[in-house]
Formats: sequence, C-alpha cells, structure tokens
Amino acid sequence: MGGTVIEIESETQFSELTNLDPSKLIALYFHTPWAGPCKTMNSVFKTLAESKASDPNVLFLSINADELSEISELFEVSAVPYFILIRNSTILKELSGADPKEFINALNQFSSPQTQAAPAVAPAAAPEPSAPEEESEEALNQRLTKLTTAAPIMLFMKGSPSSPQCGFSRQLVAILREHQVRFGFFDILKDDSVRQGLKKFSDWPTFPQLYINGEFQGGLDIIKESIEEDESFFENAIKAA
Repeated sequence: MGGTVIEIESETQFSELTNLDPSKLIALYFHTPWAGPCKTMNSVFKTLAESKASDPNVLFLSINADELSEISELFEVSAVPYFILIRNSTILKELSGADPKEFINALNQFSSPQTQAAPAVAPAAAPEPSAPEEESEEALNQRLTKLTTAAPIMLFMKGSPSSPQCGFSRQLVAILREHQVRFGFFDILKDDSVRQGLKKFSDWPTFPQLYINGEFQGGLDIIKESIEEDESFFENAIKAA
C-alpha cells in the first residue's frame, strides 16, 4: 500500500488497517471538505504518500472528520487539518494546522528504518533503540519509566482505544473519553516484557493501569472511586504530580 492514500470509509475499515501490522508507521490525516486549509494539505498528504512509495512500512490514512465522527472523537480531534503519527499502538506525534514543513519533518523523523521490536518512544521524540532479546531488569525499568512518561496521561491496556481487548480496558477508555481527557496508550498484549514488568513496576497485578505524569494512579475501580470523590480528579492529579 506504499505510496497510496487510503480514504477511510468506516470505523471497521480503520480498525482493520491500523491493527493489520502495528509495526508500520501510520499517518492519520483528519480533514473536512469545507475547511479551506485542508484543500492545500490534501495535495501535500498525497504527494508525501507518493514520495514514500518505496517504503512499505508507512501507511497513509485519510479520514473525513465529519463523516467519521467516532474516530475523530476517539483522538479528540477538534480542528482540521489534524495529523497523528502512530506506531505499535503508541501515538508518536500530533500536529494541528496547515504547516506542511512541520508535518514533513515529523514524518521523516519517525519513518527512519528501525527494527520490529516493541518500541519505547515518547511523543515528539526520536524512537528509542529496540529492546534486546535478553533485557536486564535495570534496562526494562528504564524502558518502563520512558513509557509511563510518554504522555502526561498514559493508559496501559489490552488492545487499543479503537479496539479494546477486555471489558475493563473498554470501560476505562470510555471514562477518559467521557471526561475529555487526552491520553497516550500502550497495548500490553504486544510486549510481554512490558506486561509482566509493569506489574512489579507499579506493584499492581492487573490491567488496565493508568499513569499521570509518570505516577501510577490505579486500575479501573480505583479511578472510578477517585472520580466519585473528586469530579476534577484528572485535572487535580496532573497539577499534583
């Protein structure tokens, strides 16, 4: 599919394409037909896709933010044009506005060759080296520290927000969306080292797990209780962390 912009027509198609090969760099472009800046960026996005025609590890998806509002709400897209770069279910970069240079720089930064091991990356930062096969406890803890601080609010879940693989993860995603919380996420089913290591790292045996500014907040039940006690829990937790 390299070199081709795929216009997403349904949420099912979006889920299938983004889960087909998560190791690919996925460029999401949210647009609307009525927004003037999108007319320019439509051409830019298509040209960039064509320039990456020889790279099968980059997938370009175009999404009408009005017609596919559920996907837009999933990523809390409130303005267009809007770009998101994702790899291995981790958001690497988000860009708002019609600045071709900024998007091109981000695309070149994250489309550089890398191995297929699960990443330890932070938003707006270059990808970290892949984890070695025999990862020491110290190295794993360093990787977990980077992952838990990859975004101000990080959710470690089974599956992705668009396709949760357990009811508890689905409920916590719903809570975050209900409170209009922007969050990063990591699919623990794709990296058993993270899945097992995080249990010890947080001293919490189950998933999902929510971190705010690198501080473990709890699982589904604790987050529910925290919100019941304080309706501004997320806002206050960010300030306190």
